[in-house]
Amino acid sequence: MQSVRALPAAGRGCLRSSSTISSSHPKQTVLKYLREKVSAAPTVRKWRQEIGFWVRKNKNELYLEMEGSHGKYAAAAHYTLKMGGGVRFHGHPEWFRPDRLGRYTWDFLRHKDVPIECVDLSGSVATYDGLSNIVKLRELRELNLSRCAYIDDWALSRLHVWKDSLEVLSLAGCLRVTERGLASLHHLRNLKHLDVSDLPAVSHKGLVMILMEEMLPACEIVGIDYTDGLYTEDQPASPEPVI
Repeated sequence: MQSVRALPAAGRGCLRSSSTISSSHPKQTVLKYLREKVSAAPTVRKWRQEIGFWVRKNKNELYLEMEGSHGKYAAAAHYTLKMGGGVRFHGHPEWFRPDRLGRYTWDFLRHKDVPIECVDLSGSVATYDGLSNIVKLRELRELNLSRCAYIDDWALSRLHVWKDSLEVLSLAGCLRVTERGLASLHHLRNLKHLDVSDLPAVSHKGLVMILMEEMLPACEIVGIDYTDGLYTEDQPASPEPVI
């Protein structure tokens, strides 16, 4: 009986010992987890960059198969809608756009032989390569590239194909566009409205405004003022941004 009564005492001792071990184990686990997460952060960032690159590359592919089967207008519309943008065909007031989930119908194929007049790629990941899908739209009158993070000077050099047709262009919020890219717009002799607001990479904005008005005398240029970039002795220039 004594041996039987001794068993609970031994059991209580074991419970106390295991409780001590289990109380310290979660702390070690948490610390190990945090160390692994901190050390893995650069890898996660690299993965995100690579995934982002392949997503952009896929969205900006050239839709040659669509163009071959349905024509250049359908291919341009498909590219724009896949980018989350919108298109409007000549003679039709309605815009074709995807819904909030990025889904869209193929109703635009009903107008596959009708020229596209307006393209809205604002806020998309359109790139130099992706523009290959729309540069064949020689009747294009309006193009919205505002807030396109990957549109740069090199991409703007492709807009010369619309020198006879383009009337409205928005580059507002294109962070990679500089005065060199804006200078390449001198080909757009029929441009009537140009939005160049919020272009942080453009320096000496007031001077750029003067030069652009000389290049495009018939165009209304908004988003830049003559005084932008000018300062007095009492108001020193802002420091150059750190890249």
